[in-house]
Amino acid sequence: MTTNFPNRSRGYDATRGVVRFWGYDRSMKNACFLMADALQKLQADLQFEEDNVLRAFDNNRDRIYEASVKVYAHGRRGSYDINVADV
Repeated sequence: MTTNFPNRSRGYDATRGVVRFWGYDRSMKNACFLMADALQKLQADLQFEEDNVLRAFDNNRDRIYEASVKVYAHGRRGSYDINVADV
């Protein structure tokens, strides 16, 4: 069971404090949510405004994807939350 990330789109949900992005396991699309504290761990000086959050996500995309693959490997779910302990 593996996932990849050919779709580079992502969006910031300020209400939930997450960045949503998608991984794919063959043709199955999986919603992933990067929690704010995880992104803050990757970029300590982060200001939580949409442009800054999305830039921080893009700057740390490789690490975020690596963490997402590990979370996904724990088993299939409806969505995948990537927390501070995962990055």
